Formats: sequence, C-alpha cells, structure tokens
Amino acid sequence: MPKNPFTDVWQFLTATTADYLQLGNWRFLILALFWALLLAGIAVAFQNWREDSAQRSGRHLGIWLVRVLIGCMWFEGMLWKLPLPVSGGLQFWTEQETTRAAFEFHGTFVKDIVLPNMNFFGPIVFLAELVFAASMILGLAVRFVGVLALAYTLQLWLGIYRPGDPAEWPWSYMFLAMLMFLFVVEGAGRSLGLDAWLRRKIPAVRDGKGPIGWFFNIAG
Repeated sequence: MPKNPFTDVWQFLTATTADYLQLGNWRFLILALFWALLLAGIAVAFQNWREDSAQRSGRHLGIWLVRVLIGCMWFEGMLWKLPLPVSGGLQFWTEQETTRAAFEFHGTFVKDIVLPNMNFFGPIVFLAELVFAASMILGLAVRFVGVLALAYTLQLWLGIYRPGDPAEWPWSYMFLAMLMFLFVVEGAGRSLGLDAWLRRKIPAVRDGKGPIGWFFNIAG
C-alpha cells in the first residue's frame, strides 16, 4: 500500500500499522480500546453541545478537535511501548538518552537507575502515555494530566537533545510541550469534554466541595 497521510490514518484506525501487527491478535483488543475512547469522546462532545449553548462555538470546537487529535497521537505513540514489560523500541530510545541527554546528570540517572530497572519503568511509561491519551480524548482532568504530560515531554526533549543517529529534532518535543502547556492554561477539557460535563452536572465539582470536587475543579 502506498504511504501517504490517508493510508497512514486508515492503517492506524484498522490496526494494520507495523506497531499494531507486532502485537499479534492482541492488537484487536488495543484497537477496541482506542475506538471505545474515541466514540466516548465524541459522545461527550455531542452531549455538551446539545445541553449547553455556551459550548456551541468555533473556539470550543477547535480546542476539542486539537485536543482529541493530540490524544490520538499519544495513543499511537503508546503502541510501540508494547509488548510489556519492555519493547525493543523503548529499550533503544532509553539507551539513547544515556549519551544524548542535554545534561550529564540526566544521562547518568537513565544509565544507572532507569536502564537496570526497565521491567519496572517500561509498564509505567506505557500506562503514562495511555493516561495522557485517554485524558485528551475524553477531556477528563486535562489540566492535571496536562502538567504530567508537559513534564514527561520536557524530559524527552532534554533526554534526546544532542544529535545522534537516528536524528531527532528537539523542537518536535518542544512543540508538543507548548501544546500541553496551552491545554493546561486553557483548561481544554472544558471545551466539549468530560471536565465541562462534570462542572455542569456535579455541584461538588462546580463548587470545589470535598476532596473529589476540589480535585476535579482544579484538575479540569
């Protein structure tokens, strides 16, 4: 199949990319999870649009679309962290940080602490990116998760900062970090997301009452 943006999207949506195929039949479970998140995100957006006239604006729709697309990006990036506990891709790029980190202490930490314990860190990286994807697609606790994703992205930026083979452009990570920062500042989950729905439907969240209400009032 010729490679272009349309075929790439089709392969991602049908679990026929190289990252999917290496998972064997497990890819269908991962694909089902993606479609469940995407359809849930669309359903939440529709409900917000139907119930709240303030949500019916080009601004909210635009923020929603970009947020969901970034969530899809996180999900696709998560795929090559499989199979657990440590995929070959994750092992390779973690090793790259030992020699390409912007600061020596960073590379030393990865070499002496992270690499010897990849069976522990591998699943954490996978779960982190899955949480980032789910949060962005659903619009849930976007401010809180966005801060975590921002820190995670900056670690990647500094960890693969120096030139190497294969080459990585540091600005790629900085652009993603800036997007996550804007999601945090804007409270992007309040644009057709679960954060908007919770603030409208759950008085404790709207008023910041109780631990759960306080958390979601701040996190969303």
